[in-house]
Amino acid sequence: MSARRTLHPLAAVGVLLAVTALVATGCSSSSSSSTPAATASPSASPVSSIAAEVPAAIKSKGTLTVAADATYAPNEFIASDGHTVIGWDADLAKALGQVLGLKISMVNATFDTIIPGLASGKYDLGMSSFTDTKVREKTVDFVDYYEAGTSFFVKSSGGPNITSLSDLCGHKVSVEKGTTEQADAQAQAAKCKSEGKPTVTVEIFNDQNAANLALSSGRADVAMADSPPAAYQVKLSNGVFKLSGPAYGTAPYGIAIPKNNGMAKPILDALKQLMANGTYMKILQKWGVQAGAISTPAINGATS
Repeated sequence: MSARRTLHPLAAVGVLLAVTALVATGCSSSSSSSTPAATASPSASPVSSIAAEVPAAIKSKGTLTVAADATYAPNEFIASDGHTVIGWDADLAKALGQVLGLKISMVNATFDTIIPGLASGKYDLGMSSFTDTKVREKTVDFVDYYEAGTSFFVKSSGGPNITSLSDLCGHKVSVEKGTTEQADAQAQAAKCKSEGKPTVTVEIFNDQNAANLALSSGRADVAMADSPPAAYQVKLSNGVFKLSGPAYGTAPYGIAIPKNNGMAKPILDALKQLMANGTYMKILQKWGVQAGAISTPAINGATS
């Protein structure tokens, strides 16, 4: 997961959550037809020419196993039933599968285990808000499908004014393990120290829910996350949290695929089909994240 541009405030989700509920799932109620989770996902039709591009070994399975760290609402999180992975990444995965003529099995996995799981063959795809980076491209291929930025969020009452990484000096920051946010916070800690300033205390957690709890409980002064999940948590907090400063570091999200396994082109072509027929934008609009939409998807489009 990582950094992209700030998105517009998300539509109300119709759920009132206590501060501690921010660490649960951030799920919206499935009983209300006005909530994104309860709204039917836009569907797509099979395209035989694109389905024909799927390697025989994968086609014979009939199902793509897609891994996601389901603690990153609204991108990917657990539904009110306690086990189903939902969110706009899950909706997009299902639509891609429909174009390819394949079923989709969404699997909840800890973020930093997904890329190793792809490399070992445990998963077929990773759709978990991955930033496409040159380093990650050494292990997996990416089909870029979205853009976002990293956001800071703090307590609305008494929280520090954080507008850039340099403002983190002297503060405790909570981040999820294996993310761009962790790398950025740790790099800034070293920079603060080298400049003779108070360092950054980086609190690292196995999932974003725990990072959110650290902020609400006072263990951290500021939390960092990709701009869509940060905006979503602020919305769900009902005024307890607020975004602090602008987002930074716009970069592409990539669908992670085992290196050179033949699935990058079919996934790219299926994504282009969803963009052309409007399904892609309908999915983003359903979840209120259309500000990060792109029009020219690419394979391994990282610039750094």
